[in-house]
Amino acid sequence: MLLEQVATGGCQSYLVGCPDTRMAALIDPATGQVDHYLGLAAQHGVRIRYLIDTHTHADHFSATLEMKQALGLPVVMHALAPAAHADMRVEHGQSLIVGGLRFDILHTPGHTRDSMCLVVEGHVFTGDTLLFGGTGRSDLPSGDPEDLFDSLFGRLLRLDPATAIHPAHDYVGGQSSTIGHEIANNRRLQRRDRADFVAMMRELNLAAPTHLTEALRTNMNGGVPVARLLAEATARVPFISLAQLAAAVAARDNDLIILDVRERDLFGAAHVPGALHLPRGQLELRVNELLPDPTRRIVTVCEHGKISTLAAATLRTLGFTRVMALDGGMKAWRDADHPSEGTVWEGGGL
Repeated sequence: MLLEQVATGGCQSYLVGCPDTRMAALIDPATGQVDHYLGLAAQHGVRIRYLIDTHTHADHFSATLEMKQALGLPVVMHALAPAAHADMRVEHGQSLIVGGLRFDILHTPGHTRDSMCLVVEGHVFTGDTLLFGGTGRSDLPSGDPEDLFDSLFGRLLRLDPATAIHPAHDYVGGQSSTIGHEIANNRRLQRRDRADFVAMMRELNLAAPTHLTEALRTNMNGGVPVARLLAEATARVPFISLAQLAAAVAARDNDLIILDVRERDLFGAAHVPGALHLPRGQLELRVNELLPDPTRRIVTVCEHGKISTLAAATLRTLGFTRVMALDGGMKAWRDADHPSEGTVWEGGGL
């Protein structure tokens, strides 16, 4: 069996393939690693047959929808998964055939309602149900400590003790483990009384994941993460440096429109001399009024360079083909001691 692990921070993805038939499955893929996955598949000469999410992730962004849309690959999730983009919904006791490999499905709710584990040839891909030296938390949406106890002690831990575990997260780093090792050494698994285990899980008081709402929204409903929006916008927009803009300001380049897309208070406090003010939230509504000539050169400016990049991408979509964004934003402009104006003024270009 071919097995490649790909780490994205603490998140773990797995390419699992059949060397005889050259078929493979990709388990818990994360955004930002798509080229890596495809490179590994090409390196080993395998074709990815299925994209599998072991559960609805709440702390990072799944790449299953992105890869499905780009490559036409089917997405596999448990039947209870809320994601509309899942193509094959599997249940406990069913199997997924990948070439000569058989992935047996264990429904293991507790971390989430749709959590499942995949057992294949002496290995189990545990998602966030069982981790190295720990378990998945049960306090996030659809989690339940009672279900987690049943999933662990009633199903997962009944596998052969020699079964190697491969979790979706590794918070320790560089470890390997087996079911037997975790039964003997995992502190949470020493709480074998149901009430004791449930009480422990309810008293963990863990901080919420950084991207909880955005990750759930994206992974459940097929939304686009902000980071991906920025990456896509960056790929479509050219940039102007601080020095180039400073030179244009000094030369009073009347062909260049400086468009500040921040809110009024930030614009009023300090802006590039001669800048036109149009908040990003009003861009589509007022663009025809304030920018009647789509052939003009435009540079968008915001505080840190991100909102201006999105604004420039929007303007390009609207037909302003000569728009660019300031690299670094107003903070970098001020830090470089370039000249600023501090009076709210809604004028034209330079």
